[in-house]
Amino acid sequence: MERQTPGVGRLMRAGAMISVPAAATVLGLAVFGWVSVGAAVGSVLLIWFLTALLLRFAFRDLLAVARHLRGLAGHLGEDPAPEPAARLDIAQSLLNAGRHLDRSWRRRELALREQLTSNERLLDTLPDPLLMLGADALITRANGAARALFSRVLTGQEITTVLRDPGVLDAIEGVLEKAPSRQVTWVMPGPVEREFEVRATRLPARGVDGSLVMVTLHDITALRRLEQMRADFVANASHELRTPLSSLIGFTETLATSAREDSAAREQFLAIMLEQGRRMQRLIEDLLSLSRIEMEEHTPPSDPINLREVIGGVARFLEIRAREKNMDIRLEGEDAPVVVIGDGDQLTQIFQNLLDNALKYGRPSTPVVVRWTQVERGPAAMPAAVRAPCLRVSVIDQGEGIAKEHLPRLTERFYRVDKARSRAMGGTGLGLAIVKHVVVRHRGAMTLESEIGKGTTINLFLPLYEPTLG
Repeated sequence: MERQTPGVGRLMRAGAMISVPAAATVLGLAVFGWVSVGAAVGSVLLIWFLTALLLRFAFRDLLAVARHLRGLAGHLGEDPAPEPAARLDIAQSLLNAGRHLDRSWRRRELALREQLTSNERLLDTLPDPLLMLGADALITRANGAARALFSRVLTGQEITTVLRDPGVLDAIEGVLEKAPSRQVTWVMPGPVEREFEVRATRLPARGVDGSLVMVTLHDITALRRLEQMRADFVANASHELRTPLSSLIGFTETLATSAREDSAAREQFLAIMLEQGRRMQRLIEDLLSLSRIEMEEHTPPSDPINLREVIGGVARFLEIRAREKNMDIRLEGEDAPVVVIGDGDQLTQIFQNLLDNALKYGRPSTPVVVRWTQVERGPAAMPAAVRAPCLRVSVIDQGEGIAKEHLPRLTERFYRVDKARSRAMGGTGLGLAIVKHVVVRHRGAMTLESEIGKGTTINLFLPLYEPTLG
């Protein structure tokens, strides 16, 4: 380290102060006449000069030590600079003290870094998205759940570019302006809407990264859907079960009274009761299935599924049904495996529903075609990230067709174009509603095409599976 030379003015002032006792003694001797005035003045100047000269060496060591200590304070976390050579004991003592202080700082810095790393890992393990904000409403930190939710880097972004809901922003602004905490609900738009309980809480002290407010987002989508499904289930079940239940009660009362001894009526009534009981069973099974699918709708599947095997398995299962109407199921597509992102059980269920409907409403002695092909871009209803490329699967029948005014409502619960015909064929009115919700959970899309007298085509668009490298 370069030696730092003290200024002349500083040396002279320090020398003058230290020389005061000796100078006063010499001047006192001159006053009493023991030495001449000229000799006294010369002696004082000489004392002053020699004192300043001696201080120059001491100051140089002390200034070098001071400069070294300032370097330690200004470069924490870096390797310390070489210590200067010190000839004075006081300078060496200061260097020793600085060395111990630097070690203490480094141990404390290491402990703080380890604590910060531990805190960051802890935040990343939290299932709820969490954002930390500074006084300027900039995001200072975001945990793993938040990064996954918004699918981008969040640190350094303004909160207004991430959460654009006025109610959420008002709550955050209120907490930044000294309110202890505020809580609001926020619906995240998208192919599947998600509802969050957003809580903004002011921290007791500003964090080392400038964090002042903590924003947590608790997903209450499943809870809200559970409440809605409970209400829908009661309303739908009570409406759809009323007719078969009334029939069962009526026939049971008749068998217990006037038709007790009538064997022919008993056989007829028991057959009707059995069919009504099975209808109730199918209805309850479909309602429960729809409820389970809606509960999982906001969490997309992630498994690779060979869709060709799924469709082939469903086709083999329904071969007997097809032969009953002299129909056949034709599979048209590449022989190579077609892998999509999906849930195997749910994909099997939707193709069972679609092929079952095609066999029910298709004309006898006509084929049902299942055709799959990769397309460059899916419809706008699909999320942009999985639209291109994707897989289109078409289920085509040659039935009576459906009028255009009915197509937008076919996926509604219990909507039937011909209620009497649908119930006579054992339909519950929930098949296409189940298909729609499964496709939405798979972040896909469904379109319907139909023409009176020519048949119906249902197109499913599903994201292809792309394995990640490494």
